[in-house]
Amino acid sequence: MFSVKVKSIKTYEAMQPLIFREILSVTMILFAIIDIIGAIPVIIEMRQRVGHIQSEKASIAVLILMTGFLFAGEELLKIIGLDVSSFAIAGSLVIFIIAMEMILGVKFFKEEMPETVSIVPLAFPLIAGAGTMTTLLSLKSQYQTSDILVGIVLNTLFVYLVLKNVKWLERLLGKTGLNILRKAFGIILLAIAIKLFRSNTHL
Repeated sequence: MFSVKVKSIKTYEAMQPLIFREILSVTMILFAIIDIIGAIPVIIEMRQRVGHIQSEKASIAVLILMTGFLFAGEELLKIIGLDVSSFAIAGSLVIFIIAMEMILGVKFFKEEMPETVSIVPLAFPLIAGAGTMTTLLSLKSQYQTSDILVGIVLNTLFVYLVLKNVKWLERLLGKTGLNILRKAFGIILLAIAIKLFRSNTHL
């Protein structure tokens, strides 16, 4: 009896590092796809335009979108007659428009309802966009759902910290730094949009 208990404890202890590594892997993959650090110039641009970003509202929207899509993504797309590729193409077009705004300084999104910027286009598609959603579907086939959920929560917390401190980041970078970053990341964002579009249209 005692030997069985010892064996069970050893087995449990051996499983813990595997679970931790899965959580770490999922967290890092999502962090790279979300790229909240790279999105800082876009976030600052939006804050300057509307005056305030509701970091709590945006973070909750990101958490709900990612969690909801993890459990019901494919089924939801099938119900409305869409596939993952069509969803990704739509997201790439919105990202393309945001990139053109940053590069050319032309405003495409209306400013009459500034409160909505926390949801669209910030939470979706900038943070929890098509790339993030399709990645979640891929992760679901490789990792436990519980590990993916932990990765989603950790990334949401980091997103919240960045959004909450966007004013401090703006002061740190300064006007000149922001202009340089805005143009540079606008080009990067444009390249991401084109890559996402090409990979899903097979052009």
